[in-house]
Amino acid sequence: MVALEILIYGAVLSGIYALLAVGFALIFGVARVINLTHGAFYMLGAYITYALSVLLNVPLILSIIGGMAIVFLLAICLDRFIIERIRTTMINVLITTLALSLFADQVILQIFGPDNRNIPAVISDRVTLLGVDIAGQRLLSLIISVAVIATLWLIITRTRMGNALLATAQDPEAAQLMGINTGRMFMITMGIAAMMAALAGGIVGSFLTVAPEMGMLPIIKAFSIVILGGLGSIGGSIIAALLIGYLETIVAYLISFNATELVPLVVIFITLIFRPAGIFGKRRGF
Repeated sequence: MVALEILIYGAVLSGIYALLAVGFALIFGVARVINLTHGAFYMLGAYITYALSVLLNVPLILSIIGGMAIVFLLAICLDRFIIERIRTTMINVLITTLALSLFADQVILQIFGPDNRNIPAVISDRVTLLGVDIAGQRLLSLIISVAVIATLWLIITRTRMGNALLATAQDPEAAQLMGINTGRMFMITMGIAAMMAALAGGIVGSFLTVAPEMGMLPIIKAFSIVILGGLGSIGGSIIAALLIGYLETIVAYLISFNATELVPLVVIFITLIFRPAGIFGKRRGF
């Protein structure tokens, strides 16, 4: 029974991590920047969903979509008016996005206060899967995560825009000579990644608490996942999300829940020592 519980709960956790990490990897794969506001987008998605669903009584599904749309617009503005001007200097991007992330934390703290909040669940009932009792909302989050990542993969591999993103990721200068607006591709990438983070925040907030500091730990975990999978590799990030999700679940069951926070840090150290390029090698677009 414990093995089945680890299998199911590990899959749910891995799905959430994959939503966060794939967006993070997408930004680096296309724009070659490490965006530290990614955790803030996750937090903002949760709080906007909370404000719309609880304070304004908007249906939860529409609240999550609204949160994704607002965060998408914020991400596009961030890329257009700030990151575009400093994109060529990695340290400037890191410092600026970190400062903006801390600023977002303080804005949320001033508006909503330090108290934890909860988002109502779409599915309040519990279901039994393979003999394991699990909250319906957690199972729904897994289904949504798989569907969104599969959709993104199809867009990248089967559409004209996806081809443009791939060309930009492989060689921005050559893509620009072919008539591709690389600046627009960078902006679209930032928006898509932010939407995925906001979606993760919106669906997680229904079975975990929503708090101003909730964005810091996910960005550490997303960073550890993309390091393990290989910076810029979406496939590597999905595999790494599964590995870390299941490692944390196993540690929670066999040791303690608090010990799970050490897993991404240990993964970073081990990966950087033994395989700095990650599972899928270095500087791969996707």
